[in-house]
Amino acid sequence: MKTFLAIYIGTAETMAKSGWNELDDAARKAREQKGMQAWGDWGTRHKSAIVQMGGPLGKTKRAAASGISDIRNSMTGYTVVQAESHEAAARMFEKHPHFAVFPGDSVEIMEVLEIPGM
Repeated sequence: MKTFLAIYIGTAETMAKSGWNELDDAARKAREQKGMQAWGDWGTRHKSAIVQMGGPLGKTKRAAASGISDIRNSMTGYTVVQAESHEAAARMFEKHPHFAVFPGDSVEIMEVLEIPGM
């Protein structure tokens, strides 16, 4: 089994196109409940493959040779899964609630590779 990091992506453009912010409170709350139920169902379906359910991500700081700074990126959350292949890992996220119910943009899935020499 290989390990994969799935990063949930959300952009301001996708949020605007979704009309999420224009929903009234009751409609938004109903959609949130539907989305959380769908997310829970997704987690149950893939329970045996989920290494770490992960969660939402907060504000970002960058540490570099030039120092520490506040930055903005499109990463909104993460999950760690195991699968036989990259394709199999990606298929777990087809029609995921992140973008099927919520106004998320996409999920990017990458293999976690071994550190050479360790």
